[in-house]
Amino acid sequence: MKLRETILAEHSKSQMMKIVKWVGDDAKRFSELVKLFLHDEYRIVQRSAWPLSYIIIQHPGFVKPYLGKFIKLLSEKGLHPAVIRNVLRLLQFVDVPKKELGKLTNACFDLLLDSDSPIAHKVFAMEVLFNVTKKEPELKRELKIVIGELLKENGGGIGARGKRILKELN
Repeated sequence: MKLRETILAEHSKSQMMKIVKWVGDDAKRFSELVKLFLHDEYRIVQRSAWPLSYIIIQHPGFVKPYLGKFIKLLSEKGLHPAVIRNVLRLLQFVDVPKKELGKLTNACFDLLLDSDSPIAHKVFAMEVLFNVTKKEPELKRELKIVIGELLKENGGGIGARGKRILKELN
């Protein structure tokens, strides 16, 4: 498969799943996808984010060499929202090493507190932060406060996820 051409050919769930299937459990193919995700043009980066997150959910170990770069993306400005959304989605399923937790925590709290962040970003950031509190329990109080404020302002996905996380934090 010519990965770049396949990504450009169509943006659909079936195309995304075709890429996921092609990568399978092949770390070299995954590396090829990551290279496009990190270094190509805007449209390729946007479209490669979706299969990337699905692959990491299936193979969390694939993320290790790229984890720092992915976390750094969360703080970059001007990225397509799909990039942030899919990085946050995949980070829900990854055991993040302690040395990366500070950057990840700051980026996720920034997204939660940014009124312009899309709801999906906030929902995934809450889940990632909840996972962080399992290693860093002193963050529970701060997360509870932020989620409580979000619940006052929002409903829907934020409300459902926020209430579940608050219940688990208590």
